[in-house]
Amino acid sequence: MALDILTFGEALVEVMRTDVGQPLDQPALFMGPYPSGAPFIFAVQAARLGAKVGVIGAVGQDAFGKCLLDQLKADQVDTRGVHVLPDYTTGVAFVSYNIDGSRDFVFHARHAAAGQLSPQMLDKELFKGLKCLHIMGSTLSMHQEALQLGLQALEMAQDAGAKISFDPNIRPQLMSADRARYAFAPFIEAADVLIPSEEELLLLSDAYNVDAVVQDLLEDKPELIVVITKGAEGCMVMTQSDLDEIPGIGPMVAVDPIGGYVVEEVDPTGAGDCFDAGFLARWLAGDSPAEAAQFANACGALAVTAKGPMAGARKLAEVQTFMRENEPQE
Repeated sequence: MALDILTFGEALVEVMRTDVGQPLDQPALFMGPYPSGAPFIFAVQAARLGAKVGVIGAVGQDAFGKCLLDQLKADQVDTRGVHVLPDYTTGVAFVSYNIDGSRDFVFHARHAAAGQLSPQMLDKELFKGLKCLHIMGSTLSMHQEALQLGLQALEMAQDAGAKISFDPNIRPQLMSADRARYAFAPFIEAADVLIPSEEELLLLSDAYNVDAVVQDLLEDKPELIVVITKGAEGCMVMTQSDLDEIPGIGPMVAVDPIGGYVVEEVDPTGAGDCFDAGFLARWLAGDSPAEAAQFANACGALAVTAKGPMAGARKLAEVQTFMRENEPQE
């Protein structure tokens, strides 16, 4: 069965504090494990929206690995690319919630199964007939082997004729902005859909503002869709305008501001991953970029309304009902 979307990355479970204001350096209660890992949250959300999705990663031969695999199978995510490594334990993220809304993390990932990503994990069968490969910069930043996996997956996807989606998802603690600018360049160049924040887009370029960056990108790839995420405020869709080029300047940039939705935030984990999944699922289904972005805003908003990384990832009908019953911000 050909996949609509394939992604890869760190397979984790999440164990979180039960209440706000419980730091990780003191004894207190935890709850979990919850299936997690940014690429896996993305995959589950896309699958719940009706896309045929596959993931590549690794878990240990343990209860936490079973927890994640059981969730993927329940959501009908293709797990042929998930490797079970008997000599490693499944990755874990320990999370606490601070009173100011921020979070603190302790990760067991680099030396867990999640950190063993390498090009040898790629199976060419997963790329046959593939429509879209979704790549996250956080995964590429883990270590050199993960970056090499990404580069080889990119090549295999392009050979298969798949579209490329790239979310830079910069993690300064894993890779500096200067290093990311160099390492991410092949993925930005190949992208059909680019989903950064404004800050990430500027960090990855030499231009002085977002419009200038996008204009440069569109000169090289006029069909590129750039979706600038703005958190609760929504997003902007930037594409090449139908208007003529300005001589000496380049293509005009069409900017569509897409309003977000007001919800009560319970747990912010996974909001960006659900946004990415919502956009790609609807865009691949034939929606315009602006329509897909409005849907993605709804997915991102719903993602924060439940505790647990995948708990807020809703099915297609639930998202559509939410959109009918709630007006986006102006």
